[in-house]
Amino acid sequence: MTPYRTVARDVEYEIEVKRSVFRCTLARVGDEDAARAVVADVRKRHWDARHHCTAYVIGTAPRVERSNDDGEPAGTAGAPMLEVLRRRDLTDTLAVVTRYFGGVLLGTGGLVRAYGSAVSGAVDKAGVLRREPVALLEVATDHTRGGSLDHALRAAGRDVRDVAYTADGVRIELAVPVAEVAELRRWLADATGGTAAVSTLGETYADA
Repeated sequence: MTPYRTVARDVEYEIEVKRSVFRCTLARVGDEDAARAVVADVRKRHWDARHHCTAYVIGTAPRVERSNDDGEPAGTAGAPMLEVLRRRDLTDTLAVVTRYFGGVLLGTGGLVRAYGSAVSGAVDKAGVLRREPVALLEVATDHTRGGSLDHALRAAGRDVRDVAYTADGVRIELAVPVAEVAELRRWLADATGGTAAVSTLGETYADA
C-alpha cells in the first residue's frame, strides 16, 4: 500500500464559454461501479443537457484510467479532462462535465480548453488531500485501565475508531500510520506495564 492524492470533497463547478455552460461534477470514488453510479445520477439530474463527458482515475498499482467524449469530437472532452487528473496526480477521482450548448461552435481547441478548465476549476474548489496507509490495531486491556487508556490515546492525537466494553475487559481499535506502529507498541507497553495485548486487524487508508 502506497500513499496517494485525491480530492478533499465532492463539488460542482461551472463555467460559461460563448454561451455554452460547462458544469463539472467532481467526486471521490472507490471503484468503477461507484463511478458509473455517479455518472448515472448526473445524467438523471441533468437529463436535458447535450453532453455528459467523463474521466476518472481509480486505484494506485495498477491505476484504472477511463474517459468518454459522449458525442463531442474525438479527443476534445474526455482526454483533456483525464489529463487534468493525471497532471494533478489524483486517483479515486471522477469528473463529469455536463455541457449545455449555447449555439456557438467552439472548435476543437475551444472545446479542449473549456473541458479542461472546468475540471481544473473543480479541483481547485474541492482541494486535494493525501491518503496514507494505516494499520488497524486492537488493544485489549482490563476494565481498570480501559477508560484512562482511551483518554490518553485520544489526548495524544491517536485515531481511536472504536471502544468496546466486554465481560473480559476493554478493546480499543486504532488506526495508526504504518511507520508509527512500533513506536505505539512501545508506548502502550510503558503505559500499561506490559499488560495490554496488541493485535493487528489489517491495513486501510486514512486522510493525512
